[in-house]
Amino acid sequence: MINIPKIFKNGSDNKPVLPLLPLRDIVVYPHMVAPLFVGRTKSVNALSESMNRDKQIFLSTQRSAGVDNPAEKDISTVGTVGVVLQLLRLPDGTVKALVEGKHRAKIKNFMPSESFFQVELEPMIEQELPHAEAVALIRAVQKAFEEYAKLKNNISKDLINNIATISDPSQLADTVAAHFSFKLEDKQLLLETSDLSERMAFLLRLIKTEVEIIQMDQRIKGRVKDQMEKTQRNYYLNEQMRAIRKEMGADEEAADELNELEKRIEKKRVSKEAAAKVRQEFKKLKLMTPMSAEGTVVRNYIEWLISLPWFDRSKVRTDIEEAEKILNEDHFGLEKPKERILEYLAVQSLVKKIRGPILCLVGPPGVGKTSLAKSVARATGRKFIRQSLGGVRDEAEIRGHRRTYIGAMPGKIIQSLKKVGVNNPVFCLDEVDKMSMDFRGDPSAALLEVLDPEQNYAFNDHYLDVDYDLSDILFVTTANTLPEIPLPLQDRMEIIRLPGYTEYEKYNIAKDFLIPKQIKINGMEGKNIQFSKNSVLEIIQRYTREAGVRNLEREIASVCRKLAKEYMRSDEEEKTFRVTAMSIAKYLGPPRFRVSQVEDKDLVGTVNGLAWTQFGGELLMIETLIMPGKGEVSVTGKLGDVMKESAQAAVSYVRSRADYLMIDNTFHKNFDIHIHIPEGAIPKDGPSAGITMCTSLVSALTKRPVYRDVAMTGEITLRGRVLPIGGLKEKIIAAHRAGIKKIIIPKENEKDLTDIPQGISKQVNIVSVEHMDEVLTHALVTEEGESLFRKDDILPYEVMAREVDNRPNGTEQPPLM
Repeated sequence: MINIPKIFKNGSDNKPVLPLLPLRDIVVYPHMVAPLFVGRTKSVNALSESMNRDKQIFLSTQRSAGVDNPAEKDISTVGTVGVVLQLLRLPDGTVKALVEGKHRAKIKNFMPSESFFQVELEPMIEQELPHAEAVALIRAVQKAFEEYAKLKNNISKDLINNIATISDPSQLADTVAAHFSFKLEDKQLLLETSDLSERMAFLLRLIKTEVEIIQMDQRIKGRVKDQMEKTQRNYYLNEQMRAIRKEMGADEEAADELNELEKRIEKKRVSKEAAAKVRQEFKKLKLMTPMSAEGTVVRNYIEWLISLPWFDRSKVRTDIEEAEKILNEDHFGLEKPKERILEYLAVQSLVKKIRGPILCLVGPPGVGKTSLAKSVARATGRKFIRQSLGGVRDEAEIRGHRRTYIGAMPGKIIQSLKKVGVNNPVFCLDEVDKMSMDFRGDPSAALLEVLDPEQNYAFNDHYLDVDYDLSDILFVTTANTLPEIPLPLQDRMEIIRLPGYTEYEKYNIAKDFLIPKQIKINGMEGKNIQFSKNSVLEIIQRYTREAGVRNLEREIASVCRKLAKEYMRSDEEEKTFRVTAMSIAKYLGPPRFRVSQVEDKDLVGTVNGLAWTQFGGELLMIETLIMPGKGEVSVTGKLGDVMKESAQAAVSYVRSRADYLMIDNTFHKNFDIHIHIPEGAIPKDGPSAGITMCTSLVSALTKRPVYRDVAMTGEITLRGRVLPIGGLKEKIIAAHRAGIKKIIIPKENEKDLTDIPQGISKQVNIVSVEHMDEVLTHALVTEEGESLFRKDDILPYEVMAREVDNRPNGTEQPPLM
């Protein structure tokens, strides 16, 4: 059955038109009597019009209570047709009205009216519920309201009895909803819901939510009450203890300090294990006399525990482009370390939580290892800590001392974290290869736990004696050489090698970083100072010999100081200072180092080798002399064992190939051989000069000169194979600097050519070889049509070896040369 209010039963075409009263912060339901205080002019006019008619008025709630002059769009379309029961005009011009809601209605149209809102209405049709469903919903709502009434003491028994007697589900829903302080949106939704079943179900949910809120509120109040009683009891006992201390002559300042310490303990967030330890130690501290030695120890321990940044973290920047920009601003080159750092940031921005990587930057002094760690901190937005491990020989420096010792303290790791104040900094462990060990322990062994991502989430310092999480820290270690670092420690770190800077890189670093920095430091900023490119290269090549740029910066600083002195002596304000290659000697004195250059002509027995040093590549001249004698072989030039063995291998190879190379096969009996590498005061070692010494020996024995603009590097075997070497980039750059046009390298080193600057690789001819015969072909000077090798049945060793392997069964093995 459908319920239609009487006001709409006069015909479907005749829609009632009533004055509208916009309501703020209240929803009037049917069967609800509500007092209203009306002050707005339009609203007062609407009430006056209603009293002049049949006292009927349409009550609708504003969508926003803050609107003083609502428009049509600001008024809810569904409201209640009500009757004005009483109207009272107050002295201040406002009106107090008592209204009663009758039934729901919906605004169809706003009628034109300037003095008040007037609306044409249409009915909100309600479909009656089946009897069984209606009874079930009525009982559920009445039961929920009774439960609510038990929790609220301000609901009268008459209201409870009145609601219990209502049998109309629509009237029950409206009456109950009127007595609840639901949200205005929920109240309006109840009014707008025409389906009785949905309205009753929605009301039931709202009542149950309100009941749960009240129950929660009561539980909270109960806990607060218990806490207040406990606090009052503690206060009473503390007052008694204070009185007792006063009688004993104890200082009240100590009690105040304990109270302050207790407040700090309560505010500080620490791990569960640390919190239990702090509470236990604080109980002991309260029972001790303030001036006792044990009390001081306990207090210091508590101070350490609550001053550490257990959960304090700085926000990590994950903008890769910004990080790359910062890294490039701070350092020129170093592409591989930068790439690894950007990879870490990319993964972190995707995964959010990853274990901090352990990076180990290995390289010679002055290449920027420590400053790169600082740049990592700046690029990631983390704070930076640096801890030098040079000379550390006590394990307690890392793990701390146990509290049983007098003056015990935590280790450097924990101390540094307290100082920086966050638990996710960039932690630079500098000079990790300079640690030593003695009877007090091995600090490198203590670092195994610190630098292991699988263990450092529970690092246990001897002093703290509780687990501390180091997994959020980005550890960066630095070292000059790897062999000094124990292998287990190396295994826990990602090794990133920083080779020495090339001349090209040093020039750019000086131009973009060092020169502007030193001009500013020496007070010459704003003055017209110009360093030519050749002047910077002159300083690099002839006044410094290093892998990094520290000495280069010192020399540039020395030049700037000389210029500052000249400026102070000069009367010209706008004087221009031009530093050229010719004027460098004036400021820095005679050159300190000699730059290796190629010879003026092709020589017999003299070959350009290539060497790697920690300062970069060098051109290594190798000379061989053949003298009548008894076959003795002398190798000089302060050579290491490996280099001497390479010379022996070269001699043995030449002896085995004497006929093929058209050399007297008795030379090893009738001649003495002397191989010398100049600059004898400098130690030299390594196998990469093998093919160079062999070429020099063949040149001396065959009296054929070697091309002066050819340089080579590679290890030689007894069979003449050329094996790969290291430091190819530095060697090729050194050869290019010395004016070499052709460089012979092992075939297996072709993969390393990608690291060579394009400007250099285009200016030199790089030849890759697999066998010593190819080396001799490129290196020795021959006349047109002349051959280096005998043209008969004697084959190169490699070819002969292949034929031996492929010979048919039963064939005799040919004699080896």
